[in-house]
Amino acid sequence: MDQQTKAALKQDKFITTTSHGLEWASENRRSVMTTTALLLAAIVVVVLSAVIYNSRSDAASVAFGAAMQAYQTPLAQPNEPAPPGTKTYPSIVERAKAANALFLDVANKYGMTSSGENALYFAGLTYMEAGQNQQAEDTLKKVASAWNGDIAALGKFALAQLYRNTSRDPQAIDLYNELSAKPTTTIPYGLARLQLADLYTEEGKPADANKIYADLKDKDAKGPAGQIAAEKLNPAPAGPRMSLPQ
Repeated sequence: MDQQTKAALKQDKFITTTSHGLEWASENRRSVMTTTALLLAAIVVVVLSAVIYNSRSDAASVAFGAAMQAYQTPLAQPNEPAPPGTKTYPSIVERAKAANALFLDVANKYGMTSSGENALYFAGLTYMEAGQNQQAEDTLKKVASAWNGDIAALGKFALAQLYRNTSRDPQAIDLYNELSAKPTTTIPYGLARLQLADLYTEEGKPADANKIYADLKDKDAKGPAGQIAAEKLNPAPAGPRMSLPQ
């Protein structure tokens, strides 16, 4: 077969394929247009969603920053007037209540953002500081069930402290053991174990506490948790008592 014949056959094949394609497109024009429109609509939705999310994230970050500023506002000191223009709160409870309202507002408006999740956690903490234990428990349980493992761990850790404060040590122990079994960046293994040992010490169970300290000392000899555990097992001797001048 000579080159001219081959070229003619290729051209005929291309024309046939193109013709079939054009015929299919013509026959299925409505389907093609519909599919294209759907794809374009999906792209627009994704782009708009990203823009809206970023916008909401920025707004949430600003609102969360304002709430944190209120939470970190200094307390008024007795017989010590605050400098002009400096805001203070008369007590921890009053400050906690003011910050709590701001954190809840962020959590309610921007709950799907990272700032919203953090705000819910701080809402739980400020409920605790304000002495509103039931609200604190309800809020921290929501935080503890968050999909974000680091945030959830913070919620469980704070919830364990609330249980300790309200004489529910068994529930606190369960949470510390759970946090130890699944450590996170926010609540590492050593921190959870140290808190559990501290609880046992408060309960008058030094043997249980020392067992945890010994384990941490072996597993994390050069880490902060291991060093604290070593100090707990071998506390530094008290310095010589100074005699008062006669």
